[in-house]
Amino acid sequence: MLWNMFVTFFKIGAFTFGGGFAMIPIIQQEVVTNNNWIKDEDFIDIISIAQSSPGPIAINSSIYVGYKIKGFPGAVIATLGTVLPSFIIILLIAIFFFEFNDNVIVQKIFLGVRPAVVALILSAIYSLLRKSYFNRAHYLIALATTLVIVIFDINPIYMIILGIIISVIYNKYKRSRSFDDFDE
Repeated sequence: MLWNMFVTFFKIGAFTFGGGFAMIPIIQQEVVTNNNWIKDEDFIDIISIAQSSPGPIAINSSIYVGYKIKGFPGAVIATLGTVLPSFIIILLIAIFFFEFNDNVIVQKIFLGVRPAVVALILSAIYSLLRKSYFNRAHYLIALATTLVIVIFDINPIYMIILGIIISVIYNKYKRSRSFDDFDE
């Protein structure tokens, strides 16, 4: 099982361009659909936690998925599988990049990969939105938050902190109201 997990995450790390968000649909395909290691609902929770945690989302996701499947050894194996291809590729690029830096073909390859990366990120967003339990209010809050960040050039971290504070206050108020109703 650990070897299969390593190979799966190595494949994910080796054939995904564009960073962590581009990896999400591929990780989901492999661990939820192809291998049935975890459920869709668990994957959405894992992505939420991975995105909220410090560090790259792809590595955080690998850690959480590996841990969910096989505990600490699974987390280590999944992380190594995800990181090793990038490490090897970056090492090779660092060794040979200066020789091909001005090569027109290499520049066009990188230019051609960009639209695919954008498509992978949009695919991940669509997939997560489709499986999330959002109502209209959630979509309006997400849209309003996005607009505030873009229009007022506010750091997203402040909006996340504000969202956490509002959620805690709202849920505390909601819970205290339900206890008051229970006492009556």
